[in-house]
Amino acid sequence: MTKRIIGLTGGIATGKTTVANYLVSAYKLPILDADICARDAVSIGSPILSAIAQRYGEQILLPDGGLNRQKLGEIIFNHQDERNWVEGLIHPYVRDRFLKTITQSPLQTLILVVPLLFEAGMTNLVTEIWVVRCSQEQQLQRLMQRNHLNREQAKARINSQLSLEAKVAGADIVLDNSFTLEALLKQVDLALTRGIAN
Repeated sequence: MTKRIIGLTGGIATGKTTVANYLVSAYKLPILDADICARDAVSIGSPILSAIAQRYGEQILLPDGGLNRQKLGEIIFNHQDERNWVEGLIHPYVRDRFLKTITQSPLQTLILVVPLLFEAGMTNLVTEIWVVRCSQEQQLQRLMQRNHLNREQAKARINSQLSLEAKVAGADIVLDNSFTLEALLKQVDLALTRGIAN
């Protein structure tokens, strides 16, 4: 039996974490999170963190030697070339970690939570793509609230990703998070059983 590898993606602050947490709590499914792998990629002493510090200088580091994410964010969300350079270091690391886990896991169903699934060219790692969407205004408000950003900063982060419309166009399943939590989770239940029934 071939493995079922679900690629869970969507725009920033559309509700991916809510869906992932529900898949863990309700279905006990294992989650591979690209953001956690990306944090490991830049852990203290890692070659990737050294390369970043070499490019941007010591001010990109915190007093303990860790990465100053806020500073890096200010650079990469305002300069496309710099974002491409940083992602060019991190994405291959994340892909390798995913491939290793997928190959070694005895489980039939795995969830890959990858905000940049399309942008990082990782769609070939999964057997189906789930995109979580909501209205543009909801996304903006949620991001401003969650990350304590002003409207312009939030827009810059949203615009740094592939548009939600493009992600929806590439999806096998679209989960609409414009309404209640209950409505979203019902869609998740349906999507999961639909895949099992196929």
